[in-house]
Amino acid sequence: MGHQVVCCVRDQNRFEPPSSLTEHISVVEVDFLKEETLANIPKDIDAAYYLIHSMSGADDFSEMEKKSAQHFRKSLEGSKVQQVIYLGGIINNEVLSKHLLSRKVVEDELRKGDYHFTALRAGIIIGSGSASFEIIRDLVEKLPLMIAPRWLKTRCQPIAIRDVMSFLSKSLFQESAYDSHFDIGGPDVLTYKEMLLGYAQNRELNRHIWTVPVMTPKLSSYWLFFVTSTSYKLASALVDSMTVEVICQPNPLAKNLQIAPLNYQQSLDAAFTKIESNEVISSWKDSLISGRFENNLSEYIKIPTHGCFVDQRKTPIVDEEKVLNRIWAIGGSTGWYYGNRLWKIRGFMDKMVGGVGLRRGRTHPGTIHSGDSVDFWRVLYAKREDKRLLLYAEMKVPGDAWLEFKIEDSCLIQTATFRPKGIWGRLYWYSVYPFHGPIFGGMLRKLADTSSS
Repeated sequence: MGHQVVCCVRDQNRFEPPSSLTEHISVVEVDFLKEETLANIPKDIDAAYYLIHSMSGADDFSEMEKKSAQHFRKSLEGSKVQQVIYLGGIINNEVLSKHLLSRKVVEDELRKGDYHFTALRAGIIIGSGSASFEIIRDLVEKLPLMIAPRWLKTRCQPIAIRDVMSFLSKSLFQESAYDSHFDIGGPDVLTYKEMLLGYAQNRELNRHIWTVPVMTPKLSSYWLFFVTSTSYKLASALVDSMTVEVICQPNPLAKNLQIAPLNYQQSLDAAFTKIESNEVISSWKDSLISGRFENNLSEYIKIPTHGCFVDQRKTPIVDEEKVLNRIWAIGGSTGWYYGNRLWKIRGFMDKMVGGVGLRRGRTHPGTIHSGDSVDFWRVLYAKREDKRLLLYAEMKVPGDAWLEFKIEDSCLIQTATFRPKGIWGRLYWYSVYPFHGPIFGGMLRKLADTSSS
């Protein structure tokens, strides 16, 4: 829309905007839980969007969200900001889940600022990047028959991502949207069961669902964790909220902004247009919460050497560009080029002990950025011009593990590094070391062999 945008991020290493946007944005590092970082925010801003949510499952997440909102409001003191727009959740029920109640607390905190405030409240958002949508997608794609919890009878009012974006952008500087809150949703009010079956219809899949009253919230969370690509913490948070109806109260905002929201089937069509053309630019699975990261990626980019076990293999290559293409496509639906069945077994074992397993896959089949998840790895560094990809293991292991691919002097170098924690870490390394030869050796050969490409 022609605006200059300031993007606040916690870690600049994880933010790689498209080159077409770089002239229109500036990036500052801010952690709204750390008040000392607020000084990085410029004061010459006219409006601000607050899009910070916590689904970490931390015991004190409500207090964290409240503090973040307070710091955000404080950061705007002395600025020229005229309007703040907040994307929250529908909170019309008297009894709210812990997460929806926290959304209301955040909204109340932001409303205290010396500016015009607009709160947009959404329920289930349809499109890649939405955890709820990804769960629906996983359940229907994987299970022809579902024996599901009774919260599948809960009603909600889904909305397409593109409509959320329209409400966010068109509310900017609209006086009719000042100092109020608005529920935003599509025209369809559906139960979660109807949404699952509607998805199956859209994908031309034959699916059957039975709901049972015996699944506790904890059992429901485990059910989602094992069947879908969600983490257990996120599953618990979502199950807690899925027992609450999220239906819009009537309001004139869509009419005032001339927005005609898509219905559920149209929302699915729009989502799969993006998915099938590989235009999905983000996913909740790439959030650090989806794995076991608690710190910035930059703290892990420098691979340690002291007290580490290292398995390094090299092979000459002929076509560097083709080899890079293979490296950049590793994981997800492509697999790991050698011993994929063994990789799947390792992923299943990890999932059985509460790890991430292989269920996250990857967001894009050929593009990769720092911070992305690739199966049970996290991308620490990915730069084609440096011919280097560095991954950090997020499976449950007694230590820290890195896997690096780089090309130097027409040679592909593959390095696995493991920093053990205690005697169990050392025992783990020696127990899996016999498999390194065939798996890592085979992977290196397949990556280097471009004769069939």
